[in-house]
Amino acid sequence: MILRESIKRLEESVRYLSVEIGPRSYQDHEKLDRVAEYISGHFKEYGYYISEQPFSYRGKTYRNIIASSHGSNSDKEIIVVGAHYDTVVGSPGADDNASAVAGLLELARLMSITRAVPDVHFAAFALEEPPVFRTENMGSYHYARALKKSGRKVLGMICLEMIGYFVDRPHSQEFPLPFLDRRFPTEGNFIAAVGNRRSKKLTKTIRDGFKQGTDLPVFSLNALPLVIGIDFSDHWSFYKFGYSAVMITDTAFYRNPHYHMESDTYETLDYERMAKVVHGVRAAVERLITG
Repeated sequence: MILRESIKRLEESVRYLSVEIGPRSYQDHEKLDRVAEYISGHFKEYGYYISEQPFSYRGKTYRNIIASSHGSNSDKEIIVVGAHYDTVVGSPGADDNASAVAGLLELARLMSITRAVPDVHFAAFALEEPPVFRTENMGSYHYARALKKSGRKVLGMICLEMIGYFVDRPHSQEFPLPFLDRRFPTEGNFIAAVGNRRSKKLTKTIRDGFKQGTDLPVFSLNALPLVIGIDFSDHWSFYKFGYSAVMITDTAFYRNPHYHMESDTYETLDYERMAKVVHGVRAAVERLITG
């Protein structure tokens, strides 16, 4: 019953973002504002305190949306769970990254039910895709820098990046290095937890916690940035400020042929397994909270 409700809500969010709104790149300022209001409205519905972090890029103002508990203690370490809500130009971005935004909202809802969220910040980042990708103009970079300047302690950051595309066909999974096919399945039917070498402890905790919340297979990898894709999302920003961070992903272009294309549509995603990802992340976050 709980999983079925999650599937329904994930489908609704992805449909709204990718079908009703559609492409939402840095050029689509009005659409990004609509998405921000959608995200903020859901966070408020779930009982969170909402803060916005505006920043400028090419003469326009964009905003990160941050949800936290009213009981959050500023002296304690926080856990950040984040996802970017923009797309590349021209793509409806169902997997990249409506799937992760939908997952972020559903995770926030599930955790509001148990009220186990005093030290968790749910962050929706305005810009991640080119031309800001891996630059100081990313929404997550602005947020991570602000955390660092404030002296806020961060136990770890979990980046949700494309969590909805799964394939059971043999040899549907590709890898950045040839030997990884001996460590990972060659079918694209698992979720990956990846990060830099400094985040190995966090990655292990997330992976082990994830397994307690779902039967969806999860595999982890910590590697140097030389491995293409290991830091290709908002967790990169947190690395720049010395924080531990891990990306939860369906591996993007190593699996999904619709990556950054017009064909990245609502119909291509697996909502049941996406729901399992969310429940796995929930168990992982709760494991971090309890230590």
